[in-house]
Amino acid sequence: MAAIDSIDALEAVVGKQPPAVNLKVIDHIDAMAQRWLASSPLMFTGVGEGEAIAITLAGGPAGFARADANMLALPLDLIDDPGLLQPSASFSSLFLLPGVGETLRINGRVAGAEDGMAGIAVDECYGHCAKALIRSDFWHATPVETAPDTIGDFIGATSFIALATVGADGGADLSPKGDPAGAMARLDEGRLCFPDRPGNRRTDSFRNIIAQPRIAAALLQPGSCQVAILTGSAALTSDEDARAPFTVQDKTPLLVTRVDEPQIALRKSPALERARLWPAADAPADIKPAKMFAEHVRLNRDKGLGARIASAAVSIPGLMQRALDKDYKDNLY
Repeated sequence: MAAIDSIDALEAVVGKQPPAVNLKVIDHIDAMAQRWLASSPLMFTGVGEGEAIAITLAGGPAGFARADANMLALPLDLIDDPGLLQPSASFSSLFLLPGVGETLRINGRVAGAEDGMAGIAVDECYGHCAKALIRSDFWHATPVETAPDTIGDFIGATSFIALATVGADGGADLSPKGDPAGAMARLDEGRLCFPDRPGNRRTDSFRNIIAQPRIAAALLQPGSCQVAILTGSAALTSDEDARAPFTVQDKTPLLVTRVDEPQIALRKSPALERARLWPAADAPADIKPAKMFAEHVRLNRDKGLGARIASAAVSIPGLMQRALDKDYKDNLY
């Protein structure tokens, strides 16, 4: 196997991180992100403790999560596994918005719990591109009355994965992944594999796997309230035989994540049931992801020359939206 076990080996396959990759990351929850939270009915969260990582979901009526600039508040009774949110644990989250392909990511640490609410001290807030949800056709799903009841069949029907990893510094990361069913994940000979596709180019999850191979993931068949919770030890490979089965639209992924001896539990998610994602509601008319991305670039504390140029560029009306539209059209696979 063509193992990828160093940052140099990773960058030789996927390229280096662009210098401006973190310019849309801010250190607080701004007004636009708070508006996003007020309309979101579902959150995936990765929770890290040392080298251990776990994943769970939270969901309910739109706006179940509340926030001010520096603190995210989550009702414990709306989290599938509330016991994971222990004080000082690292925290990474992904908030979905019905009808919107882009997602909101908020990272930090669990500050504690009081009066049935968990408090998260916020370190990072940023938007994520829509490619994973576009490829999975996430918001076009219809309610699934009877989901596959065996792990193998469910993985075959999976088209969306939320992948949780933890870095050498103990910080958790949660990354969305999407593909058509059959090309998203494969279980063969006791090994589960899934591909990498073009995304936001931060490569955080891959860097984390190289440093700390333990992962957790939630696998979904959009339309169903079943979820497969995966845990195990992961490795990255660029082996052609591993990549070829995941070819879509004549595009073969650059690398594949392999989980040997995965532990997989198939269960109903009360959070997904409460969120009532399908059929998807119309996207909120007053929330424009491109506008939020541009605002985050302007709010970033980096005021170097590159940041100033980027801030000036995204101030041009419509530029960010045109850039996103072109990227989604040209670089989906």
